[in-house]
Amino acid sequence: MEAMEFDSLDVKDDLNHNYCGSGAKVRRFLSGTGSEVCPTTQNRERPTARWKVRPGTAGGSRLMDSDTDSESSEVSDADCPGSPAAKKVSPDSSSKFLLNAMAVEDYRKNHWPNLEKAIDRLLIQNPADHVSVSYAQIYGYIYKCVCQQHSELLYRDLTSKITTHLQQVSTQLQASPAENLIENFNAALTQFTASLQCIVPVFIYFNKFYIESKLNRDLKGDLMQLFAEHVAEKHLSALMHLLITAHSKPFQVQPSTMASVVKGLYSFQPEWAHLAPAVFSAFIPQIHPPAVESQLPDYAAHDQQLQLELSMNGFPRGDQSRKRTSEDS
Repeated sequence: MEAMEFDSLDVKDDLNHNYCGSGAKVRRFLSGTGSEVCPTTQNRERPTARWKVRPGTAGGSRLMDSDTDSESSEVSDADCPGSPAAKKVSPDSSSKFLLNAMAVEDYRKNHWPNLEKAIDRLLIQNPADHVSVSYAQIYGYIYKCVCQQHSELLYRDLTSKITTHLQQVSTQLQASPAENLIENFNAALTQFTASLQCIVPVFIYFNKFYIESKLNRDLKGDLMQLFAEHVAEKHLSALMHLLITAHSKPFQVQPSTMASVVKGLYSFQPEWAHLAPAVFSAFIPQIHPPAVESQLPDYAAHDQQLQLELSMNGFPRGDQSRKRTSEDS
């Protein structure tokens, strides 16, 4: 049988917001950059990557990337609640229990192991390196998991996987020299953020039809909160001490690193700014209350002290030869 374009498949919403069967057209794509289009989102531009459906076994079909002919997970109409094929099957309660057990076993043996391997590779990547991962195949596994009512199971496995990884990151930071904690924390935060830029887009279908619709949250926010709980909070006291010390000695730590760490901590918990307001106010506006006229002498004294510290650290005040003297006026 000749391959059909995947756009010919229709989808239909069921009670759990699993869009399958007939209805709006499925538009599916994944590119090597990690960006994607939700397969059930209407009124969006047609993606450049095309999908094909080739005949599978037992009435199913295999998703193929038309550009690479890479194979994704099997998708059958019977897998999607509300589809015509699913309506033809009316098993009794014992049959339903058996089918559910078989579906969970398929998830445990086939879908999650493949997703776990891909997540592992994305989590440990270097932000400057390109990691070769079949996003089309990952997306196919995620789509089928949602269709087979495994969203809750998938969410639990995903968050557990990320938690285990972050606990290892925290352990590594604990073992690093104290004087390098700011730099190492910044490196861990930067790498995790870069990993989420790949992980979150590929889970966009799962995010839209489970996390947003049922949990009223979003995947990126949940995963960043895991970083806050298992990494940032564990090292908060030591980080604050080092940040305050580094702030009192300009350029002891690179300003870009200081800014990245401070802004990252503030994004996790804005209340943490109260632990070191002088440090946070240097990189985040409106940490301090508005200036008042009675405190102007204090502000001037602070600026003079800062200029003195910069001069002592080898930063001249600039060329003063062109400054106008009183005789020129």
